[in-house]
This record gives sequence, C-alpha cells and structure tokens, in this order.
Amino acid sequence: MTNSTATKAPSQSSQVEKAGTGALESSKGATTIADTVVAKVAGLATREISGVYDLGGGAARAFSAIRERIPGATASASQGVSVEVGEKQAAVDLQILVEYGVSIADLSRAVRRNVIGAVEQITGLEVVEVNINVSDVHIPGDDEDEDAKSDTGRVQ
Repeated sequence: MTNSTATKAPSQSSQVEKAGTGALESSKGATTIADTVVAKVAGLATREISGVYDLGGGAARAFSAIRERIPGATASASQGVSVEVGEKQAAVDLQILVEYGVSIADLSRAVRRNVIGAVEQITGLEVVEVNINVSDVHIPGDDEDEDAKSDTGRVQ
C-alpha cells in the first residue's frame, strides 16, 4: 500500500503545479529563479542594514580582500550567503560580521525582515527561513592596526 500512496502524491502535486497557482507560473509558461539570483538579492539586502560590517567567514573575507586589489575584479554580492531554492520557496543562510556595540538580537530581526522583504518582492518566492550565523564582531581600529602592520613590513 505504501507504493500506491507514494504514486498518488506526485500526481496530485503536479496537478497543483500545472494549475499555475504560483506567481512564477502561468498558462503561458514557468519562470525559474537560479540560486545565485536569490543569494545576491539576500546578500545585498543584508548589507543594507546598519550594524552589519561584512558577510562571510574569515577565509571568505580574506579572499575577498585579495580579489579587491586585482584591477577589474569585484567583490561577490553573495559572499557569506547560501540558499536553497525550490519552485515556490527559498531558504537563506547568512554568515555575518557585526559591528561592536550593536544589539545582535535587534540586528538579526532587522536583517531577517529586510532579506525576506527583498527576496519575496524581487523574486516572487516565499522565504520560509533566514538563518543567521554571527561569526565575528568587528572592533573599530582593528583594520587600522592591520594596515599599519602591512605597510611597515621588514622588507621594503
């Protein structure tokens, strides 16, 4: 009996999909959204929130810093963002670096609200979850110390 139940479920769901009930489907065709599109939208929406210093873990940020020094290269808008995109829904995972002194709970709520709004408005996909991993806290002056060390190297 389990096999007959399993075969009935896909036909019922495919009938719903063919009916064109989603914003991305119509009788004229269907629109699919690539994972990279959702990741870029989510990344840009995250960066809009004051208190988010950067996205990605330490290795991703280091690679991005190197890439920025190459003429013509640009930083990735989807750095620190991973997504799972279905036909009608998306889930977003963010890895962020926050500025010191910012309430992480308030920041998380603001980021989540902005990402959901942007992704749903731009793509038409329903965002089912936005998971946020705060990987580090940026302390003002840390970058200045690192720049000073790199400028006064032993070999000149």
